[in-house]
Amino acid sequence: MSKQNKSIYLVPVMLCFFCMGFVDLVGIASNYVKEDLGLSDSVANVFPSLVFFWFLIFSVPTGMLMNKIGRKKTVLLSLIVTVVSLFIPLLGNSFGLMLVAFSLLGIGNALMQTSINPLAMLIIGDKNLASTLTFGQFVKAIASFLAPYLAMWGATQVIPSMGYDWRVLFLVYFVVGAFATVLLWVTPIQEEISGGRSSSFLDCLRLLGKPIVLLSFFGIMCHVGIDVGTNTTAPKLLMERVGMTLNEAAFATSLYFIFRTIGALTGSFFLRIMKTRYFFICSVILMAVSMALMFFGDSKAMLYTAIALVGYGNSNIFSMAFSEALLSVPDKQNEVSGLMIMGLFGGTVFPLLMGFASDAVGQAGAVAVMAIGVIYLFTYIPQVKH
Repeated sequence: MSKQNKSIYLVPVMLCFFCMGFVDLVGIASNYVKEDLGLSDSVANVFPSLVFFWFLIFSVPTGMLMNKIGRKKTVLLSLIVTVVSLFIPLLGNSFGLMLVAFSLLGIGNALMQTSINPLAMLIIGDKNLASTLTFGQFVKAIASFLAPYLAMWGATQVIPSMGYDWRVLFLVYFVVGAFATVLLWVTPIQEEISGGRSSSFLDCLRLLGKPIVLLSFFGIMCHVGIDVGTNTTAPKLLMERVGMTLNEAAFATSLYFIFRTIGALTGSFFLRIMKTRYFFICSVILMAVSMALMFFGDSKAMLYTAIALVGYGNSNIFSMAFSEALLSVPDKQNEVSGLMIMGLFGGTVFPLLMGFASDAVGQAGAVAVMAIGVIYLFTYIPQVKH
C-alpha cells in the first residue's frame, strides 16, 4: 500500500473520529431534555451517566468481535448504531425515546472507540501511530465543540418545515454519520481476519497480567478521571476562591476544551518530530504545575493558567498510553484496544472520589484526588519506550 493510498484511506477514518465526537452532545442535549420534559437534575443526569456504563460493558466484547468480523466491519457496525441513535430523537422527545437514543449512542461510541484506533493502525502502521491517534482526537474535538452551538442555533431559529428546534443537532449529525458510513463502506481496506480460535472474555482479561497493559489501563483511567474531574471542578474552584457566579465561572470549562483542542492539534506535530517518551514527560510536568496552581492558587490569573495547562498537558496522554499498549502486544491488538477503552470508566470513578473529598475539605480535596492521578502518570514514564 503506497503512502498516497494510505493518506486517502485515512480520510474516512478521520471522519469516523469526527463521528466519535457525537457522544459529547449528551451534555448539552440532556439540559434541553430536562427543560422540555420538566425533569429533576438527578433524573436528567441519567443520560450522560449511560455513556460510561456502556464503555464498561461493551469495550472488551468489541475487541473479541473484531477478531471475528474484522476492524472495518466493527467500525461500520458502530456507525450504524450511532446513526440509528441520532435518528430516534427526530421521531419525538419523550423520555422513553431519549433514553433509548442515548443508550444506543453510548453503545455505538463504545464500539467505535474500541475499533477505530486499531483500524487507524492497520492503515498507518506502527510509525507515527501516536501522532495519528492524536490528530484523530483533534478531529473528534471539532464535533464536540460544534454540538452546543448547533443546539443553541436550532433552539433560537424557527424551522417550520422540520420543527426540530434544538433537535436539529441530531439531524445534522445524522446526515454526517450516514455519509461517514457510506464512505467507509466503499473504501477498500485490506486486513487479515484470524481464522483460528477467538479469544474469550477471560483471555482478554488475562492480558492485564502483562505489566505494560495493566499500567497503560490505569494510565487511561487517570487521564479520563482528570479530564472529567477538571470539567467538574474548574468552575467550582473559581466560585470558591474568586467569588465568581456560576455563569461567570462556566467559562473555565470552555477554556479547558480550547487548550485540549490546541494540545491535540500541536501534539500530532510534536509526536512526529520527537520521541513519545519526551513529549509524555513534558505533558505530565505541565499537569503537575497545573495541580500545584489549582491547589494553592487564589487569583483568577493563577486558576485560569492552571486550567489551560492541564487542558494542554492532558490532551495527548490517551493517545500515547494507548499506542504504547497496542505496540507492546502486536498479536492481541484488538483485545488490548477493548481493555484500554474500558479504562474510560475512570470518568466515573474519579468524580465520585473527588465529590467525597471536596465535601470534606473543599475543592482542594478534589484537586488532591486529581493530583494522585498525575503522580501515577509520573510512575508510568518508564513504560513509554517509543
